[in-house]
Amino acid sequence: MTAKGIPGAFPTVDVPDHAHYTIGAVILIVGITGTLGNFLVIYVFCRSRTLQKPANIFIVNLAVSDFLMSITQSPVFFTNSLHKRWIFGEKGCELYAFCGALFGITSMITLMVIALDRYFVITKPLASVRVMSKKKALIILVGVWLYSLAWSLPPFFGWSAYVPEGLMTSCSWDYMTFTPSVRAYTMLLFCFVFFIPLIAIIYSYVFIFEAIKKANKSIQTFGCKHGNKELQKQYQRMKNEWKLAKIALIVILLYVISWSPYSAVALVAFAGYSHVLTPFMNSIPAVIAKASAIHNPIIYAITHPKYRAAIATYVPCLGSLLRVSPKDSRSFSSYPSSRRATVTSQSSETSGLQKGRRRLSSLSESESVRKIESFKVVHYGAYYKSSRKSQGSK
Repeated sequence: MTAKGIPGAFPTVDVPDHAHYTIGAVILIVGITGTLGNFLVIYVFCRSRTLQKPANIFIVNLAVSDFLMSITQSPVFFTNSLHKRWIFGEKGCELYAFCGALFGITSMITLMVIALDRYFVITKPLASVRVMSKKKALIILVGVWLYSLAWSLPPFFGWSAYVPEGLMTSCSWDYMTFTPSVRAYTMLLFCFVFFIPLIAIIYSYVFIFEAIKKANKSIQTFGCKHGNKELQKQYQRMKNEWKLAKIALIVILLYVISWSPYSAVALVAFAGYSHVLTPFMNSIPAVIAKASAIHNPIIYAITHPKYRAAIATYVPCLGSLLRVSPKDSRSFSSYPSSRRATVTSQSSETSGLQKGRRRLSSLSESESVRKIESFKVVHYGAYYKSSRKSQGSK
């Protein structure tokens, strides 16, 4: 495979046409799936009040970054694959690569935040209740986007660059040039965007596993033998949080697996062996990395029961596809109304009790008055009789 220059255009790579078309078809499927799936996640989580919790705000942010990754990367990549070269010019290449970097970094940092949130909820539940709220979750997400933006902008200012890669139908940051500036940016990018978040995720789940193991031993020792119902309730709450943590862990593992080949290619070039990398070895890992945008909606559609019920409620045509029973869908959709009914019934019972108390108090007051009056009659009658007797004797 040799590169050949074309006047007025980016260089191309001499590979068979079907290689471009195959990669283009794959990236088109990835783009359509990622766009529709992540849009569905955003729509359902925004419509459903039962899903609007601080922890789920992070999931929505992950869906937003994956959705933007899909709509900015796949159509451009597909169009270039049909033309077998980059056709959008230098500025288009820089903007395309910048969007890929920004949304990819945002997804990775969001996954780290999700893992840390699960860590605090399971290992320090009392502290997490006081710390996390919707407002604080939004502030954290603003920090995530600013952090991602800080690592995506340097190539615009001369620290590394955004250039075509692989089959010359997509663009990324320059990890192939063996210069101190490019190598420094590559190493720092991997440390602060990939390795440190990965270490934080591993740390979180190690302690989550330990907390679940200790809780399991405690419930077997004290809960079963001594019938400690409070301990059993706490353990059940922890198990429910652990279910969400397992779903997040699956999403994280798939994301890391998707980006690992691309990371390996960049590290090979960083080590000075870029000459052993072929265009296919650069392009295929890039496609796999961009496919990470489809994992989140698929995993939640398969494993998250409330999300599946919400889809069946707000998008009924997908309920049968996800095999959601009508009973689950009705119970999910009737949750707010039943809660309002419960509140209303409680308020009516309270008002009834208050009326009853007022009635009883009024009855007791009238009874007291009647007793006093009868006491007065008897008392004054006896006094009148005694006074008449005394006058007669005189």
